[in-house]
Amino acid sequence: MNDRIAEIKKRIEPLRQRIINHPIYGSINDIDSLRIFMQHHVYAVWDFMSLLKSLQINLTCTSLPWFPKGLPETRYLINEIVIGEESDVDFYGNRKSHFEMYIDAMNQCGANKDEIMKFVSTLQQTGSFLDAYLQAGTPQEIKAFVNFTFSIATSTKSHLQAAVFTFGREDLIPEMFGSILTDISNKSLVNTTLFKYYIERHIEVDGGHHAHLATEMLNSLCGEDETLWQEAGDVIEKALLQRINLWNGAYAQIKSSLLV
Repeated sequence: MNDRIAEIKKRIEPLRQRIINHPIYGSINDIDSLRIFMQHHVYAVWDFMSLLKSLQINLTCTSLPWFPKGLPETRYLINEIVIGEESDVDFYGNRKSHFEMYIDAMNQCGANKDEIMKFVSTLQQTGSFLDAYLQAGTPQEIKAFVNFTFSIATSTKSHLQAAVFTFGREDLIPEMFGSILTDISNKSLVNTTLFKYYIERHIEVDGGHHAHLATEMLNSLCGEDETLWQEAGDVIEKALLQRINLWNGAYAQIKSSLLV
């Protein structure tokens, strides 16, 4: 691990711990609270793909005619994760994207998927996030999370995309999902087989190989430029704060549902 990566890890550790130890996990005590959590989390499952695709567009050749572009290890990392995200093997052995797998998990446990599906279909038809949020009735904290993701995904700064991808997603997922899985398993919730599979799959894939290559990608993009490293650290902190805000929104809704 180089010094700059170590500095970033030290800088963001307090925020990482707030996410890993967030009270949202302990509040998932029954199937109803899990449903609320999933209805928030599914947006992060969906928008991750656009963040990944922004890296694929900027760091590999996705136009004709084809020419070698970027570093081979970076191309391998991005293309490998795209394959896994778009066409992984689900619990039953069928090829599906992780988003589609998550929707299946929502169906199994009875979570309301209407909001996310209305959001996606409206956005696909109109190209307007504002219209999509309005039609779906998307909560504010989810809007903020998705808007932040797309502000990075649509930027021209690959090092920012790589920073959020690496430390706002890949590096964070194993411990964060481990916390979720532990709480869900301890409470023996029914109709969660597909959700647990989704979580376990990400812990397995993101826990080693992908996180290591993503770190190398960020190191390559920032190089010896102190400004790029500072910008990377700043945007990672913003990404983690957005995750905390997303979890806070889900947690507040779960707590509110207990008062009804």
